[in-house]
Parts: sequence; structure tokens; C-alpha cells
Amino acid sequence: MPTGVAIRDVREQLFGAAERVLLRAGPSALTSRAVTEEAGCAKGVLHRHFTDFDAFLAEFVLDRARLLDAGAADLRERVGTGTVVDNLAEFLPALFGSVAVAVVPLITFRDELRARLRRTWPAGVPVLTEAVGMIAAYLTAERDLGRIAADADVDGLAPALIGAAHLLFADRTGTAPTAQAVRRTVVTVIGGAVRDPR
Repeated sequence: MPTGVAIRDVREQLFGAAERVLLRAGPSALTSRAVTEEAGCAKGVLHRHFTDFDAFLAEFVLDRARLLDAGAADLRERVGTGTVVDNLAEFLPALFGSVAVAVVPLITFRDELRARLRRTWPAGVPVLTEAVGMIAAYLTAERDLGRIAADADVDGLAPALIGAAHLLFADRTGTAPTAQAVRRTVVTVIGGAVRDPR
């Protein structure tokens, strides 16, 4: 690793390497050695910037949760356009095609990581709780436009939709769900609340 590289650059390089290992081989393969080898740097580089590997993983998970902001912006731009069902059916594969699905078993797999995340993220699973918030905000905006029923419980619909979608996408080694399966799930969860013109 060259000297003089900004810490943020090193962090991003290591986070990118961790994401690639996680997506390729799953949480059991995610070790400090695997991350530094993937990043092409000495193992000591990781430990110069993080107190230990679980501290690194906690920062990695929180960083990936923050990356969902781009998806949130895209979903906000869809408010009032197309149909609510189509907007969500197109958003979910992009969300679950990211590192989001792989982060959940990583958190489940490592007790110390869960404990560290609880210090800054007291409830829920980072990434998935961010996604729930994004969908709740989207549904609220659509409700304000009359495209979702005025009495719809968006705070109940959003986690129900994320939970149902997560079941569709949970097997990262299997065949991805079809667009029709995703759309059917969206309709099943929120269809009763939708007031889109047909």
C-alpha cells in the first residue's frame, strides 16, 4: 500500500473488497485475510484503520446502509409517476440485487458484529431498516397524492413488503425471482391500499 493514501481511500478500498468477497463467497468467507488479499494490500493496513475485524465489519455494514440513499432518491423521483405497484416492483430487485441481501446473513453469522451495531443502530437490521424507511416515505408521498388509500398503514405495509421481498431474494446462490414474481408479491402486500387508475 503506497504511503500518503488518504484514510477514506483505504476504507473504500477495503469496503469494496469486503463487498466482493461477501457477494462471491458468503459471510463465512469474510475474514480479514480475505479482505486484504482481495484489496491487494497487507493485512496490517486493515488493523491500522480499525481496532479489530468486527469494528471493520460494523463500519462496512453502516457504510453500505448509507449507500441506499441513491436508491431512496430514485424512489422519491417516481412519486406520482407510473403506477405505485410498478415503481415498487422495479425498485425491489435493485435493492436486493445489491449487497443488502448478503449483509443480513453476515449480521446473523457474527454475534460480536450484532453487538457492535446495536451501539449505533439500536433496532432492526441496518440496510433492511433503511429500506423500510425508504418505502414508508415513498408510500406516504403517494398517499398524499391520493394514489394510496388515505387510511393505509404505510408503517405496517413497508416492513411487510421488505420482509416478503427478502424471502424472494434470500437465496443468493439460486435463481433470481422473475419480474412477475416480484410484481405479484408487491400486489399481494399493498394491492388493497393502491388507488392507481387502471
